[in-house]
Formats: sequence, C-alpha cells, structure tokens
Amino acid sequence: MDTELARTFLVVAETGSFVKAADRLNISQTTVTARIRSLENQLGQALFERGRHGASLTPQGDRFMPSAMSILQVWERARHDVNVSTEHEHVLSVGGELSLWNPLLLNWLVWMRKNCPEIAVRAEVGDSASLIGKVERGILDIAVVYSPLYHPGLVVEMLEEERLIMVTTDPSGSTAENEHYVYVDWGPEFSSHHDKAFPSLKRSGIFVGMGPMGLSYILSAGGAGYFRERAIRGLLDEGRLFRVPNAPAFPYPSYMVTTETERPQAAIDRGMLGLRRVIRDGMSPWVMPV
Repeated sequence: MDTELARTFLVVAETGSFVKAADRLNISQTTVTARIRSLENQLGQALFERGRHGASLTPQGDRFMPSAMSILQVWERARHDVNVSTEHEHVLSVGGELSLWNPLLLNWLVWMRKNCPEIAVRAEVGDSASLIGKVERGILDIAVVYSPLYHPGLVVEMLEEERLIMVTTDPSGSTAENEHYVYVDWGPEFSSHHDKAFPSLKRSGIFVGMGPMGLSYILSAGGAGYFRERAIRGLLDEGRLFRVPNAPAFPYPSYMVTTETERPQAAIDRGMLGLRRVIRDGMSPWVMPV
C-alpha cells in the first residue's frame, strides 16, 4: 500500500478535518479526498464519518489506526536500512525508556561502536507499551524497559536488579520538606511503596514523569528525590548528592525484550551481549546534558 495513503489518513485523524489535513500536507483538499477514498476502497470500509464539523473516525478507522502507524514505522526502518553505509553488515534497531538511556544505553552505544563496528544502530526513545509493540511488529529488534509485557512470542530477560534510593543535595542528608522534594513518577508499584513510607511527600510541589528531568532539576536548584542507584553512583562519589539515612530503597529492575525473528539473529545476539557486558563491567557516571 502507498505510504502516502497511510500518512494522509493519520493527518486527517489528527486534525479532524480534510481541509486542515490538506494545509498540513501542503496538498489540495481534492488530493486528500482522493487518497482517503482510495484507501477506503482498498480496505472495503469507511474510515471517516464526514460532517459539517469535520471528519471523525469510524470504528473501522479507529481499528486501522495502529496498522497505519506501523506502515509508516516499517517504511522508515526500511529507508534507514537500505541507506546504511556498505561498511555495515547489519542494522540493529533498539528502543529504550527515557530513564534508561542515561547512562545505560549511552554506555551501550559506546560499547557497540568499539566492539561491533560492522553493525549500524538505530536508536529511539519511547514508553514501555509502545516499544514492546514495535518489537512485536518487527520495527524494533530490542526494547529495554522497566515494565515488560509477557505476550506470546516475546523473549524477556532481566537486565539488572536496579534499586531506587532517596538522595538529596543537602550534605546533612536530611529528608526534604514538601517544597524541596521532587516526586518522580517511577510507576504504580513505586508509588504504592513510596506513599506508604512517606504519605506527606506524595503532595510534593514538584511532580515529574521522567527521572533525568528530576535529577537535572535537583542538581540545578537543590532538593531531594528517588533515583536509580546505579545511575547516580558517580554523583554520590563526587559529593554532589548524599544518601538520605534510613530512607528505604525500592526495587526497580530493568528488562530487555526481543522476539524470534527472521532478521539476522547474530546482530541481535551481539546487541544483547553488549547490554549484559555493560551491566557486568560497570558504567560511566550519569551524563549531564549540555
């Protein structure tokens, strides 16, 4: 199927209007209408309800949405694969949750460049569910996540038994008051344990959904919060952060997820080996953004 049909479908769905979609795509409304009609004819289903106030997805259109996204993602992977230098024998596509990129996957990229120069790497960031979905659809070879889904056909391996610990920029190590505490959303299991241990701190004045953002904040403005022990070990050694005495540590293991595939398994095996080696040999400290 023409990828432009899928792209046009997604833009119409996002904007809710054939006119706005035409403006976004820099084509005529007639072309948008023709593309959607062609797509509907190919699928044998109406994808949009047309009305005076725009276009809304039919139930069939809503079901087609994930497939349309997959079509474009597979096409983007194919474009990347065929444009890789002839110096590379394989292309490895890897995705990870944002909090896992610094420093784990940054260190892994360095390991791959040193030890597997024949493998080109395509890397991306996403949430656990979307990354695992891409592994299932063959868009990604490996996903590195905190909360894996155990679907049939997936191969899930624990990567490291990480812990979340409370740290502060205060050398005395005292627990922060609400206005100086950063509540990092590490997921429902963490929230359950945290809120039982610190019921007052769940009403923190600052709530962030990403560990690296919360860490950058307290390093800049001061404060306290829970962060991954391995990621902040260097900052503790440097005296930029201090462990809060008697604060409980919470388990936060990470996993790598892949699947049996017809693509070159050797490249995937090398990528997974690299992840294990980076964990085993130790990582460089958390990298401060420029």
